[in-house]
Amino acid sequence: MAEKKQHTYVSADTNKPTSKPKAKKTTTTPSGKTAKEAAPVGNATAFRVAAVGLWIVAIVCEILAVLLFTGKLNWTFMNTLTLIIILLVVDLACVIAGAQFWKKANHIDPASEKNPLKFWLWNNMGVIVCAFAFIPFIIFALTDKNADKQTKTIAVIAAAVALLIGGAAGIDYHPVSQEQKQEAMSVLGDEQVYWTTFGKVYHTHDDCQALNNSDALTYGNVEQAIAAHRTRLCAFCAKRDDITGVATDKAVDEIGEIVQDAVDDAA
Repeated sequence: MAEKKQHTYVSADTNKPTSKPKAKKTTTTPSGKTAKEAAPVGNATAFRVAAVGLWIVAIVCEILAVLLFTGKLNWTFMNTLTLIIILLVVDLACVIAGAQFWKKANHIDPASEKNPLKFWLWNNMGVIVCAFAFIPFIIFALTDKNADKQTKTIAVIAAAVALLIGGAAGIDYHPVSQEQKQEAMSVLGDEQVYWTTFGKVYHTHDDCQALNNSDALTYGNVEQAIAAHRTRLCAFCAKRDDITGVATDKAVDEIGEIVQDAVDDAA
């Protein structure tokens, strides 16, 4: 029998290493409610304000880049193309940082699926802002007939690359709805869960087979896991605990079925 994996543990409350935490499960009522509320995980409004502030800076950088490119603004202390590239880089940095703040806010205070338009906008805001931060510049650059050909080529390529990078960074690959979060908190209550540094799911067991190759585990409650962008329950843990009604990772579900079939065949 394989030796159990030894993990190091990090508390989500302090972000510091600790000794192995004691297993903690909260008894739920038939309705799935618990008396103990989950600890606060952050201020969604503050994160959204920070995101909007960064995005405003990004748009300002784009406007300055357009003015420099079209010759309506002339800064003589540096080469114009160099200035444009610098502005596009700052633009990209602000777009990406803003998107991370916005996604963090969405996992703390997610939109409801009952309003499909708002749910879509809230979870795609990073991509939308990225488009506004680079596409107008690309259009201005491509349609400026007086621009130097080499300058135009370099500037358009730089903006297009920034658009692709910012768009990819702005996508929330694991969005969560208000209903999904409430369901997970209702079913799991204040039960202790675990997640890895780069994983996308949370686990109810630190000896889950999916964690065999993971050295460090962060532990906290399900609300903290979702705030950390772990929006799905591990399918292995869900099956082990016979948990239904909580979103699990479909890819993991499929892998779990394959593994279980292999185990059954071997038996």
